[in-house]
Amino acid sequence: MSSTHQTVSNTARWAGWVTSALPALFLTFDAVIHIMKIPPVVDAFAQLGYPISVAVPLGIVELVCLAVYVTPQTSVLGAILLTGYLGGAVATHVRVGAGLFPVLFPVMLGVLFWGGLVLRDQRLRALIPLRAAGPARSASTRGRAHGRVDVAEVL
Repeated sequence: MSSTHQTVSNTARWAGWVTSALPALFLTFDAVIHIMKIPPVVDAFAQLGYPISVAVPLGIVELVCLAVYVTPQTSVLGAILLTGYLGGAVATHVRVGAGLFPVLFPVMLGVLFWGGLVLRDQRLRALIPLRAAGPARSASTRGRAHGRVDVAEVL
């Protein structure tokens, strides 16, 4: 990687990997228990209205999405795939009326996946600016804060 892309601090990069690792470890565990079809998975699938025959394919899809995400060259694609996967989880829980936490938990995982990626990838930070560049307020903006508007700016 060239030095022009090395603008993410080591602290931010490490924070990004830790933030990414937490949901990745959870989904790895989730995928493995789907593949193993342990009794709580069988019960959950019955409650959600899914046949247990889709547990293994879902576990495999989950692992593939995770592999794409943890590979630095394809991490943005992985985040997009995981967002879709987690969106399906949200839709499933909404459909069965599962309550607030089961609906919001996949959303929280998605926020952690994307947050970790933004912390460790400068290109993504440039694509999704979280704050405006340059001075916080111009002279004309300061005037508007006190109710004054420059007519020339409006026209």
